Amino acid sequence: MKQNKGQYEDILYLPHPEPVTHPRMPLRDRAAQFAPFAALTGHGAAIEETRKLHERQQE
Repeated sequence: MKQNKGQYEDILYLPHPEPVTHPRMPLRDRAAQFAPFAALTGHGAAIEETRKLHERQQE
């Protein structure tokens, strides 16, 4: 679906609204929220174990 180029022209370059009730979180703190997240916990160990098994079978 192609949108009309001028459809959002009036709001396209408006400044991003700043929160009124609390200060913005610093970017460093925002990034730190996601650093410890590991979606596939144990996946690396499982791959390593599979690699070792295949190496033994090839010998």
